[in-house]
Amino acid sequence: MTNSATLDPGAQRILDILAEAAEKGAPALHEVTPAQARQMNLRSKELFGSDGPALSCQAINFPGPAGNILGRLYRPGEGTLPIIVYYHGGGWVVGSLDTHDGLCRHLASRSGAAVFSVDYRLAPEHVFPAAVDDAYAALEWTAENAGALGLDPDAIIVAGDSAGGNLAAVVALMARESAGPPIALQALLYPGTDMHMRGESHRLFTEHLLTPEAIRWFREHYLSRESDRDDWRASPLCAERFDALPPAYVMTAGFDPLRDEGKAYADRLEAAGVPVTYRCFEGQIHGFLTLDKVIAQALEAVDDVAAAIKRVAPRAPQ
Repeated sequence: MTNSATLDPGAQRILDILAEAAEKGAPALHEVTPAQARQMNLRSKELFGSDGPALSCQAINFPGPAGNILGRLYRPGEGTLPIIVYYHGGGWVVGSLDTHDGLCRHLASRSGAAVFSVDYRLAPEHVFPAAVDDAYAALEWTAENAGALGLDPDAIIVAGDSAGGNLAAVVALMARESAGPPIALQALLYPGTDMHMRGESHRLFTEHLLTPEAIRWFREHYLSRESDRDDWRASPLCAERFDALPPAYVMTAGFDPLRDEGKAYADRLEAAGVPVTYRCFEGQIHGFLTLDKVIAQALEAVDDVAAAIKRVAPRAPQ
């Protein structure tokens, strides 16, 4: 499936800036160390992403399977609020609470829900399934402590972008398998769902920010062995069944190599009887939600996610 849409002007501007930097000798992400890549990723968000609105922001330190995990709780108002457990993107190797601070602030402000951003362990220091284990621990901790934090334990949303969308999908599957905490919505934002890179979009869009070389670089740092690609905790599209899962909001970007696997996951959910809202932002590139200084449509997309959250978890009356 090709894309007949025109690349968004803001997205094109970012691609032009990156191409100019490459011509001047700036290395590609897959050519540097993970530590250097993390600094590059943070610098990119500082250049292209806004700070977001001023909100109450509380540092949280909670127990995980291998030690304490850090998080940030953004609260857009008073009263008992729905809670979004948010997993940042970055290929399981880069990304942090800081790179997604602006996006989490916008999401909290526009949805009326609190956002709990989770600083899960990164590869290659902590390979698969460390991030998965931390992500699920965050869901369980949130469910157990929501009441004490003034949040609604019956209105928990799991959400994430890219690798974080992968983790949100996996957490929803894990909660079903283990009769874990109820989830009101899984919001999967241009998620990675298949480590095999089988979608046609992987062959169509090879120069739009997320290159094949970068995807392989992320995968090789995250996974320890080839067989991990078939594990549904790494490739949720490989799960045996998709029924009895929470309602889903799935967002893709039209010029994103992950587009087709995101759509395939939405289709699998829908075929299994899961209520699904699917939205493709046809003119966009991978990662556009955190590039809102340059891509105006990013905040329109956040509004679309926020609307889906409000439908399943309306804010409790004060």
